[in-house]
Amino acid sequence: MITVRQVNRLLLLACAPFFGAMIWLLSIHVSIQIPQLVTEKNETFSIHSEALSINQRLDQAKANAVLTKSTIEQYFKLYEQSAGTVAALLKNASAQASIPNMIYDGRISAKLGTPSRQAVSGNIDAKLYTINEANYSGYALKVNLKSDKAVKLVLGKDKYGGSETTYDAVRRYGAIAGVNAGGFADDSRGNRFPQDTTVINGKYVSGFFPSNNDTVFIGLSKDRKLIGGKFNQQSELDKLGPLMGSTFVPTLLKNGNKQIIPVRWQTSPGRASRTIVGSYKNDQLLFLVTDGYDESGNSGATLAELQDKLLQLGVKDAYNLDGGGSSTLVFDGNVINHPSDGRLRPLATHFLFFK
Repeated sequence: MITVRQVNRLLLLACAPFFGAMIWLLSIHVSIQIPQLVTEKNETFSIHSEALSINQRLDQAKANAVLTKSTIEQYFKLYEQSAGTVAALLKNASAQASIPNMIYDGRISAKLGTPSRQAVSGNIDAKLYTINEANYSGYALKVNLKSDKAVKLVLGKDKYGGSETTYDAVRRYGAIAGVNAGGFADDSRGNRFPQDTTVINGKYVSGFFPSNNDTVFIGLSKDRKLIGGKFNQQSELDKLGPLMGSTFVPTLLKNGNKQIIPVRWQTSPGRASRTIVGSYKNDQLLFLVTDGYDESGNSGATLAELQDKLLQLGVKDAYNLDGGGSSTLVFDGNVINHPSDGRLRPLATHFLFFK
């Protein structure tokens, strides 16, 4: 039988080596030395000094960033000031550049008198005047086309061979004004076709027709300038970049000079309702529409009289559009002239103007 004393001895013998090792460890002094890190150049690497260096570089970078930000802000401020100065200079230059045109426009407007009506928008500046001469009376519509949206040449009912009054065309399109355009020819079935060369939206409606019997093409170029004259080949007209136009006869003024009126048009008819389109040197348009009371040739204006009137008004180029019972001027929903037929005539083409 194993006694308690024997067990205690056995445990004491088994644990003796461990107690001895523990006593030895406690009795010795352990010194652990952290090895030094060496750079590629065998220089001693100090964590503290390197941290200091990094902090210094970070502080310098921060200072540089603040300086850069300040510089950029100064540049932006300078840019804004410069942009404002340039804008002011451009505005002033634009205003100065417009002064001669304003003076010129004032002069030609003074010759026309005080407008009875006007329509002004971003697209157009249209002013209506009354003309009273010893032998005839009529109306002048001065038009400044400010954009491509300001004017259209349209077919009667938008159909080749169709016809409608200028008043109906104005109402249908919602235009502010309208004037009759070129001549026409009827067929046996009641269709009314534009005379010879007609251009709408830069396209020839029924092909090109060489000038014949003194006919002239009258229209606007793609940069909204009045163009016209006799053309024997389409390439000649194409050089002017026609955007729209129709045909009638004759040319009245060219570069401020009277053109010879064909004999037939001097006497047949002598007087009549007339529709004339002209342009000033600043490319504003002037439409003259005179009253006549019948087709007998005893009322209205002669083309020679209108040449003189156009020169008096300072017009540079001018052409005769269809006249007689075709002459029509509509403004702000009203027929302004007195048609010589006693009623409005359905026509093949119309110039329309838009606000």
